[in-house]
Amino acid sequence: MTIYVVLLRGINVGGHNKIKMAELREVLEKAGCRQVRTYIQSGNVVLASGLDGTSLRELIEREINAAFGLNVQVIIRSKEEFEAMIKNCPYDDASLQEGETLHVSMLSGIPSAEGMEKLAAVDRGIDEYTIIGTELYMFVRNKFNESKLADSLGKLGTPGTVRNWKTIRKLESMVQELQP
Repeated sequence: MTIYVVLLRGINVGGHNKIKMAELREVLEKAGCRQVRTYIQSGNVVLASGLDGTSLRELIEREINAAFGLNVQVIIRSKEEFEAMIKNCPYDDASLQEGETLHVSMLSGIPSAEGMEKLAAVDRGIDEYTIIGTELYMFVRNKFNESKLADSLGKLGTPGTVRNWKTIRKLESMVQELQP
């Protein structure tokens, strides 16, 4: 069994694509996943599975569609990939000043050079970002919902789902609690 972090994109946002986490856990357990745990209502799941990441993603997307009638994109990271993502963060969360936040957009694939150029051309104000593989790390100096950088992630051309660093750290602790 491999431990995975499973992130659902765009659920329970603004009253759209509603999925109750208790129901999601039940669906995933019936589909063969083990030790299924969720965190808050925005589609953060930690679980164990004998499937490889691609097969698990396809299974979860299919099961969500069957159970809830929704086409939800699922981003998956193995325990090792998730731990490497945290280790590779180029920003120090311990030195954040008041109002500053860290976020990670976990992408569905490595962005193209053209997508990276489009994002680089955006006037992002004082916010910073770094792309490492399939992760886009964001250092936001003011409110995330007012960030020009956050508003421009679509220019990258590679779908992803964003989580704040507090959520990343909580998922990290949940991963460490599971047994493979």
